[in-house]
This record gives sequence, C-alpha cells and structure tokens, in this order.
Amino acid sequence: MHESVEHWRVHKPLVRGENGVVAAQHWRAAQAGVAVLDTGGNAVDAAVATALAEGVVEPWMCGLGGSGYMVVYRKVDQSVHTLNFQGTVPAGIDLADYPLDPSVPDAIMGFPGVKDNRNVVGYGSITVPGAVAGFAEALVRFGSQPFERLVMPALDLASQGLVVDWYTTLQIVLQMGELQKDRGASELYLPGGVPAQPDSVLPLPALTATLKRLAEHGPRDFYEGGIAEQLVADLQRGGSAIGREDLANYRVEVSEPLSGVHRGVRVYGTDATGGARRLLEALAHSAGELDPTEIGADTYLAYARALDAAFSAHKARVGQDAQGGCTTHLSVLDGEGNLVALTYTLLNRFGSQVVLPRTGITMNNAISYFDPRPGFPTSLAGGKRINSSNMCPTIAVKDGKGWFAVGASGANFIVPATFQITALLIDYGLSLEEVFHVPRIDASARGGLRVDPRIPWEIREKLAEHWPLEVAQLLTFPKLYACPSAVLRDPDSGVGYGMTDPSSPVAAAWAG
Repeated sequence: MHESVEHWRVHKPLVRGENGVVAAQHWRAAQAGVAVLDTGGNAVDAAVATALAEGVVEPWMCGLGGSGYMVVYRKVDQSVHTLNFQGTVPAGIDLADYPLDPSVPDAIMGFPGVKDNRNVVGYGSITVPGAVAGFAEALVRFGSQPFERLVMPALDLASQGLVVDWYTTLQIVLQMGELQKDRGASELYLPGGVPAQPDSVLPLPALTATLKRLAEHGPRDFYEGGIAEQLVADLQRGGSAIGREDLANYRVEVSEPLSGVHRGVRVYGTDATGGARRLLEALAHSAGELDPTEIGADTYLAYARALDAAFSAHKARVGQDAQGGCTTHLSVLDGEGNLVALTYTLLNRFGSQVVLPRTGITMNNAISYFDPRPGFPTSLAGGKRINSSNMCPTIAVKDGKGWFAVGASGANFIVPATFQITALLIDYGLSLEEVFHVPRIDASARGGLRVDPRIPWEIREKLAEHWPLEVAQLLTFPKLYACPSAVLRDPDSGVGYGMTDPSSPVAAAWAG
C-alpha cells in the first residue's frame, strides 16, 4: 500500500443560521434559497427555488430536463413524505431502435451497449422529465409560496448568463467530444468550437425565455401548454419518441418513505426505487458491529461490511451496477424546523448532450437507466417509470423532531457517502463539521475497498486483511467519495447548521 498522493488538505467551516440554512452544490443557488427563507418562505419553497437555480448555474448536473426525488419533514404534524418525480419512457418507444451491440461499451448503469450508443447519447436517450412537475406538486402540498414566484431567482440568474469559472470549463472539457455533436449544445457550451473559458459569460436567451414563460403561465405549461409544444417539436425533430400525451400524462408519485430506526433515531428516505433501501439495510447491518466510543478500525470494518452486504443484495434484486453519473443534491432547514432533502439529475454529465433549441433546456439521458434486454426488473418498456436509482435524499428524526437532512451526488458513490455521514452522526455524536471531515471509504460489492489516504495507516492495514485496497484521494475531480451536503438542527437551541463537500470549489451552505 505505497502512498502516492498529492500533499494538500482542504477544510470548510460550519455555517450557522437562526432563520434556516440551505446547503447546495453551488453557492449562487444556495443564496437564492436563503433569500426565499428571508422573505418568509418555508423549507419546501426554498428547496424549489434552490433547485431551479441549480439548473441554471450547474447545467451539467440538473435542470428543467431532469428528474429525481424530494423527502420532506413537516414539523406541524411530524410527518415525512417522499415525492418521486423520476422520468418516464415515452409510450410509443420502439425497442427495435435499441439493438445490442457488443462493440459498444456498457452503459452507465452497467447494462450491455446499444448500437450507436443510442440509449446514452442523443435524442433517443431522453425520458419525460419530472422536475417541473415534482417541484410544483411539492409546493401545492407543502409549500407556502407560488411556483411562479419561486422561478424568479432562476430567471434572474439565466438573464445574467452562465458565468464561467475554471470548474465550469472543466465540466465542458470532459464532455466536449459529445457536446460538439449536437448543434444546440455546441453553440451554447463550445463558442467558437472550443470550451467556454473562465471569466467569460455564456448568454442563455432561450432558457431565459422558457423560465419567463413558466413564471407567467405556471408549471402545467411545461406539460400541456406552449412550452410543451416547443419541447415536442424539438424532441420529435431530433428523433425522440416523446409526444404531447407523454408530457400531459406525467404525474408525480407521492408516498410514505422507506424508514428504519438506528439507535433510537428514525431515518427516512426515498420510496423503494431509490437508494433508501440500501442505506437502511447498511444501517441495520452495522448496528451491532462497532464500538460507538471511538472511530477506529472496527468502525471502518463494520461500515465496509454493511455497505458490501447492502450492495450485494441490491445487485441480486435488480442486476445492475451504476459506476458514474452527475447529479445535484441540496438540503434545507427553515426557522420553524421543517426539513427538505432533494436530489435530482440529468444522469450523465450534461445528460443526453442535447440542448433543445427552442427552450434552451439541457435534456436528460435517463433511457440508460433501463436494461435494453427483456425480462429484467429494469427492462426498457414504453410508459415505464425509472424504478432503480442511486439517489438517496435522507432525513433523520430524533425524539419526534426533525434533526438533519443529507444526501449527495455521485451515482454509485451516493449511498456509501450518505450512509457514512448518517451513521457517524448517530453512532458517535459528532458535529456536522466534524463528520464532513472524517475520511470515508467506498464499498459497494465491487470486489475491493477504496480508502481515503487520510485514514490512518494502521486502520488501512486492518482493512487490507479483508479486502484488496485502492488508496484514492478525495479530490475535486474525479469525485470518488460523492459530493454530499447536509443541514442539521440543534434539538435544544433550534439553531441550524449546514455543510457541503470540502473538496468542491463551488458547493456551499448559506444561512438565513
């Protein structure tokens, strides 16, 4: 286990707020959410405003063309609810358009390659996006401000254009080969045929017009009105099977979340289609295997075994293993004690690599969530909703009060990161700041264990007795331990705290 890593350390401070906290993957989006809290909005209002803003400032991760989950804790009745706004396959999809091709690498979810990579890149990879419907449904049920008002921060950001920093340039460079194949994507992200450079601004006229129309006509316009007409016209011209009925028939699923109890704390997550089942199984598996007085080798062994068991069971159930992806997560706490954990995604970085010309929306590539082979739980079929995801927005309730909300981006790394933060908070009583700086492992039934080199040598030697080890640093890129964010409410004082991934240059918690 020769150690060969960069010699640098990064630290982020805890953020404290009396009127709530927003923790998000981009600081400008977090600011937008806190502004909503400061004007009387609740946690759901702030989460929607933050998520819409994220789609403007972090368009490689999420946006109006994406889908996901939201978990909501309501202090008034101590209830927790899950909203599933995952994408759906167009009803008229032709499975003959997705023939297997052994010369094409496996898709992101581990499924066999398809001819021309049609299920991963381009118009054939796009599902009906659920984000707009999901945000609207959350507001109707649990919000206090209208959708039209909460679009305004995103509209303001879009009217300013996409401000490019070095991190934005990195994201574009990583996908340049695919972005240049789509005219809309190329014109937006590759001005002059090269990636947009830091300190430049990319105008977003079409997206600005779309957000303005959403503010004027409301969210149903996206599925049944003028925006829907523009979406369908562009999608079908590009070869997508999505039609007007697919958009008009889209509905959000609201349900009781999966939940479990860990050391007296009730932990809530997504429905059965997300990452909650693996997280809860890992918590249950680890409960009796560690000494809760000290973080040591036994801790990492217990957590590794728990994650390995949970992922092994998951693979047996669905027969897949996602290895990458780009997602955004945000966590919100308001001054009343309501909590929101929200994760949504385009799936791959820049999704399908398609920017629709009429609306300026970067679209998802969630057809790759589905197995192109028949006979499996995740097999591709017309009208089917995504039924297996790594997204893991999580809320913990202690003594009947909302305690913390947490989640992460990073595909297969999401559940391990969210599990470890959740377990460390509950098992060891650490502060949120301490937990985010505890070095993590990645275990997901992958035949080995990835470890952060900050883990002491003697602990790594103990782990190496049980698994082949890969020593890999927590870096800005690649994100090998996910990109988490969380908020926490002190049960005694009611003060809120927020933290985001220390190695992300743009993620931040903002306080009201």
